[in-house]
Amino acid sequence: MIQGSGVDIGKVKTSYFNLLAVMMTSQKIESKYIRCLVKWGIQLGVNVEDLKELELINATIPTDKAGRLEALYHLIYMIYLDKVVEDVELEVATAYAEKLGLQKELVGDLFKSIATLGYDNYSVRDVHKEVEDFLKLQGS
Repeated sequence: MIQGSGVDIGKVKTSYFNLLAVMMTSQKIESKYIRCLVKWGIQLGVNVEDLKELELINATIPTDKAGRLEALYHLIYMIYLDKVVEDVELEVATAYAEKLGLQKELVGDLFKSIATLGYDNYSVRDVHKEVEDFLKLQGS
C-alpha cells in the first residue's frame, strides 16, 4: 500500500464505478477482467448501499487533466490494494487508460515503472508526480 496514502476511499469508489461503467460498455468483456473488477470491489468494501448510490449517479470518463490524473492514481491504488501486481490488473488498467484517451504503449510503461519502484516505500506525492510526468509526456 502507498505510505501515508490518506486516500479518500469515496473518491476511489467513484473512480471504480466509472471504470465499471466503461468496461460494461464494451461489446465483450473477458471473464478474467470481471474477476479483477469484483476483487477490487471487495477490497474497496463496495456494499449494497454503494451499489444503490451508483444507480443515482452518472458514471463518466474524465476528460480534463485533473480528472485523468485522479483516475490513473486511483487505478494504481486499486492495483496495490493487496500489495500484489497481477498481469490482469495491468490489462484492465491499460484498457481503461486507453478509454481515457491515453496511448496504450505509454500507459503500459507507466504501470511497469511504478510496479518496479518498490511501492511499499513510495509516497502519495511520488505516485502523483509519476502520473503528472506521464500526462505531460502524453501532451495532456
